[in-house]
Amino acid sequence: MGWLDRVDDQVDALTHARALQEASRSAEAYVLLERVIRTTTDPAARADAMVQRLSALINLGRTAEFTRAIEEASAAVRDLAEPYLHGHLNALAALAAHHQGALDRCVMHLVRAARALGAVADPDRDTAWGWHDLAMAYSYLSFHGYALGAIERARQLGLTAGIPEETFAAPGIRLRNAVALDHNGDSDGCLRVLRDVAADLTRFVRAGRAGQLRPSSLAAYGYAAARQAALGDQVATEGPEPARLISHGGDSARARDLRQLGQVCLAVADGRPIEAVARLDTVQVSNETLGAAEPARLRSIALTRVGDHLAAHRADRLAFRLAAQRNDRLRDVYIDGIAARIDHEEMRREAARFEGEALTDPLTGLPNRRRLERYITAVVTRGERVVIGVCDLDGFKAVNTRHGHHSGDLVLQRIAGVINRVMRRHDFVARYGGDEFVVVLPDTGMTEAAEVARRIEAAVRLEDWESLVPGTPVGVSIGFAEVSGGSGLRDALSIAFEQADREMLRAKTRPRAS
Repeated sequence: MGWLDRVDDQVDALTHARALQEASRSAEAYVLLERVIRTTTDPAARADAMVQRLSALINLGRTAEFTRAIEEASAAVRDLAEPYLHGHLNALAALAAHHQGALDRCVMHLVRAARALGAVADPDRDTAWGWHDLAMAYSYLSFHGYALGAIERARQLGLTAGIPEETFAAPGIRLRNAVALDHNGDSDGCLRVLRDVAADLTRFVRAGRAGQLRPSSLAAYGYAAARQAALGDQVATEGPEPARLISHGGDSARARDLRQLGQVCLAVADGRPIEAVARLDTVQVSNETLGAAEPARLRSIALTRVGDHLAAHRADRLAFRLAAQRNDRLRDVYIDGIAARIDHEEMRREAARFEGEALTDPLTGLPNRRRLERYITAVVTRGERVVIGVCDLDGFKAVNTRHGHHSGDLVLQRIAGVINRVMRRHDFVARYGGDEFVVVLPDTGMTEAAEVARRIEAAVRLEDWESLVPGTPVGVSIGFAEVSGGSGLRDALSIAFEQADREMLRAKTRPRAS
């Protein structure tokens, strides 16, 4: 017996509302569900309608109404001993919390949702949709492995309940995985995933089942193809054009975002990068759809096509930093959450070990971005004078292109050793991410910083790169800035990093000694 078999009132209306949402017609579903909530006296029907209403509000992007809808749905579900309802509500609440930027609350709802849905004794098509929405929440939070596991659970339950495979194709999950790879500097990995997404669509087209795909899936397939083309990759011609695909998605807020960003990608792919930049100046998309870094990364791709490589490099660095900030926030949620809940001493030691790993870059062994920011904050809080240096490698992209990412990793490891070797005993070196390193010089002025820069540049220049990566010389550009007081600490650090970035970019344009 499925969940709706236990509902005694307005089952047809609730079933129709489900169909409307599956067809990306959430505005119509919302009106219908409000009518059920006003008129039903059946607690089960009222609870189901409230859970569905929350889903509609999320699809429509009506963020201001999320909190009230969650509170009302929670009150309606609380006294019903139905794990499906509790699981689906928590999956949707996780999505809502993510859109509101409340990551700790989001993680709490994810755990509750997985436990409740896993406890359903007689899973049916509604349980399958609960797992689908949980997969979406995992995906938006960048827990891509969990998302793939949850969507596979939804697919299997759906097939058992007679739901076609293509209903739970969920290309958006792999699309978000792909762009996350690109934001973190792995464009090759991004393209591999995008090609897999394209192959999936081709399979449905050849089987004559593309017409059964949900509108939201069509929009995601369209954006994946457009993004692939923007990166310069050949896109399969079989099936609908990307421009047509991204026009789907109905009234979903996420589909609107994909349409806007998809037009940017298509402009780049069609040789109209200036138009793409102009579009980016006007689009307004949610940071939650594809991550806050996506517009900056698209700007970098477009500016590269224009030929403004300096501005493209600056946009790329912004994209990477936005992605890094998100990853750090997620890590903090888990580290802090574990520390707050663990009482057993052995588990406490395990949490401490994970925190230590979270502060160290695994490739170079250097402190990472989180540890860097903690260190600078501590030094500045003590009132000490601090100079920050941003070091960016020259020629690193050519290393990855000609010799592969393994050689690129070897270069990064050697650079870390070279910089460490020439620094003073009390200086601090960290890998910020990608091919960017940061040095911190406490109790130092700009004159001494310039001397440190010369030592680093000379040491990198004299290193035997030819034996490691033949034909691809490696250099470094460095910019320094002093952290000054006045405004708040966070503002002071941000201003110093921006100034150091500008100095580093100027260094890239200056003639180098041979």
